[in-house]
Amino acid sequence: MIQAHVKAFLAILLIAQVHGIMFFLEPNSHKCLKEEVHANVLVTGEYEVSEAMGQKANYVIQDSKGHILSQKEDIPHGKLLKFSFVTETYDTFEICFISRVPNHQRGIRQEVTLITKRGIEAKSYEGIGEAAKLKPVEVELKRLEDLSEAIVQDFARMRKNEEEMRDTNEATNTRVLYFSLFSICILFGLSTWQLFYFRRFFRMKKLIE
Repeated sequence: MIQAHVKAFLAILLIAQVHGIMFFLEPNSHKCLKEEVHANVLVTGEYEVSEAMGQKANYVIQDSKGHILSQKEDIPHGKLLKFSFVTETYDTFEICFISRVPNHQRGIRQEVTLITKRGIEAKSYEGIGEAAKLKPVEVELKRLEDLSEAIVQDFARMRKNEEEMRDTNEATNTRVLYFSLFSICILFGLSTWQLFYFRRFFRMKKLIE
């Protein structure tokens, strides 16, 4: 039973590391996709743009500060192309596909296929095995070792996020408590002031002694 749960978790983790999407790019338009990625993570991708005579398609990958990580102009149509980069900090990354159509041409929409991988799924273990002259079993063990490290890092990251959220909740509760006490003191002070004010007013009008 435990082994089955572990295998299911590994499968979910692998799925989370791979993203595939297909969409249509209208003439003279652009479409962008955003994704949050942690620091020191290898990100690779494969993309293909369908053929359209006389039209150009470009793509660019940027971080939240506008730094260009990868780009290509006039993408060859109908060819599977690749890109890769390594993140330096935890950030939101954006990949945009842009369509360019001459003014004298009406243009047609193009189909864009994009597959991105990150972390251990982005590594080429076949290439690593060939370079290090490893056996297939050793390559698989290497992959499982990296996968285990990724799981440990994910759990550590989740625990850190949980602690940060708990600290934030505790700080918020403390601020709410202090604000409530301050509000009560203000209301008490205003009530006391009104009491003395009306008492003085009624005495001046000789309504009370």
